[in-house]
Amino acid sequence: MASASDMNFGDMLDAVGEMLGPEDLALAHGTRRTYWPDFTARSNRLARNLREMGIETGDKAGFYLRNQPEYTEALAACFKGRFTHVNVNYRYLADELFYIFDNSDAAVVFFDAQFTDQVELVRGRLPKLKAWVQIGGGDVPDWAVDYDCLAADGDPSPLGIDRSPEDLFFLYTGGTTGMPKGVMWSQSVWRQASREGAEKAGLPYPSTMEEFKMAVQLMGKTARQVPACPLMHGTGLFTAMGALLGGGAIITLEQNTSFDPENLWETVSEHGVTSMAIVGDAFGKPMLKALDDNPGRWDVSSVQTIVSSGVMWSAEVKQGLLKHMPQAAMMDSFGSSEAVGFGSSTTTLEGGTQTSKFEIGPNCKVFSEDDREIVPGSGEAGIIARGGAVPLGYYKDEAKTATTFRTINGVRYAIPGDWCTVEADGTISLLGRGSNCINTAGEKVYPEEVEEALKEHAAVKDALVVGVPDEKWGNAVTAVVSTDSEVSEDELRSFVQSRIARYKAPKSVLFKDDLGRAPNGKADYKSIKAFALDKLGISQ
Repeated sequence: MASASDMNFGDMLDAVGEMLGPEDLALAHGTRRTYWPDFTARSNRLARNLREMGIETGDKAGFYLRNQPEYTEALAACFKGRFTHVNVNYRYLADELFYIFDNSDAAVVFFDAQFTDQVELVRGRLPKLKAWVQIGGGDVPDWAVDYDCLAADGDPSPLGIDRSPEDLFFLYTGGTTGMPKGVMWSQSVWRQASREGAEKAGLPYPSTMEEFKMAVQLMGKTARQVPACPLMHGTGLFTAMGALLGGGAIITLEQNTSFDPENLWETVSEHGVTSMAIVGDAFGKPMLKALDDNPGRWDVSSVQTIVSSGVMWSAEVKQGLLKHMPQAAMMDSFGSSEAVGFGSSTTTLEGGTQTSKFEIGPNCKVFSEDDREIVPGSGEAGIIARGGAVPLGYYKDEAKTATTFRTINGVRYAIPGDWCTVEADGTISLLGRGSNCINTAGEKVYPEEVEEALKEHAAVKDALVVGVPDEKWGNAVTAVVSTDSEVSEDELRSFVQSRIARYKAPKSVLFKDDLGRAPNGKADYKSIKAFALDKLGISQ
């Protein structure tokens, strides 16, 4: 009997497909509905047809898509056909797309018809790519194949092939520090990470296929999950994978070109959504505002959990959301493309934690730059490291793999570069990514801490902090903010000084309508710094 670590995602999906019936929802998007028997048949056909077209075990499959049902369906087909998922940022332009497709050795690419013009610009430079699969739109170019034909035609039965728990899926990083890098996750490592998280929370985790089937019968039919953030990033992908593999329903938002909080709450109310994935205050603040502005408009009583990861999710926003859904738990997870489960915090009506404070995850430690383990309560900043369930490394990048995935005291860790302090009670307080740290007059300032203080001001909608060259300070802490109402630079500076050490307060505060965050809420510090340098008349 297969153990949890031996189970392959494709085998698990085959088992779910045998158990769930025509009344069990698998996918929803606007007025579209797909139930589990159809989902199973379509993903089987898609996997089988791709293999017959020459897509082989281990071949890479690019996903150049927004959040839509076909993303989840094609993901299931990849697991069943033993193809390797490659996420693609749909905001990329031609050169960036070429880099991802070329670097990943993509053999097939699923692309939405709206991106055909961009694909046209790169496909001639990718002669080794075997197939382009178009989703939606009208006419299909002669160099592409129609997705619906692959999913609707042919044998709908399970493929009947041997699969391995070591089959891979790739998660490309956002490229905030250099070019994007493909993190190689094996299915066994991902399941190990899930098991470690469940055990730390005191929750059962299926250790055999029979236990897995029992869990699906008990939980799967009622689980309805909305990845409000993009599936092309880790938070959306990982939470959707968990719901999908458990036999739940994945409900994508009909408004998928930008985040619309009203569309989210309408979807929650219509489908009885039980969980959703967001990315911090970039999603949480507009969600809360929509609820505050429309009391009683939507039924949100079904919501059990809201999960966030990636950027700051302030305690005030969590508490505001709980006023509208007192039954729910706000779960803040600290992780990265290279590691899940660095830390977590849960906020309910009964209580919660401060912003950016987490209970440290399983097999995690905090080390100094010279690999000393940080003493709790010392106040010394260190870099968090994740042992145990650790990816294989970066695809085709041995140098970066050696830097990020290191062995300390005989244990292999993922160390992407996130800094924190360890409190006396063993919890960790996140400071931020070391690459963004500002050295000013001999002191280290982490942008996230200053941003958090700024965003506590009622007039501030969003804030980002960078360092700019300065003769006196070396680097001057500089804030760029967007506001909902009028506020002066001096008022904001004084406000920050009342909350954190004066040396951390911005020397300059600049105003900008839109801070240009990515769809997953991540900041583009490079463009913000360029904006600040231009506004301050500093050449670099």
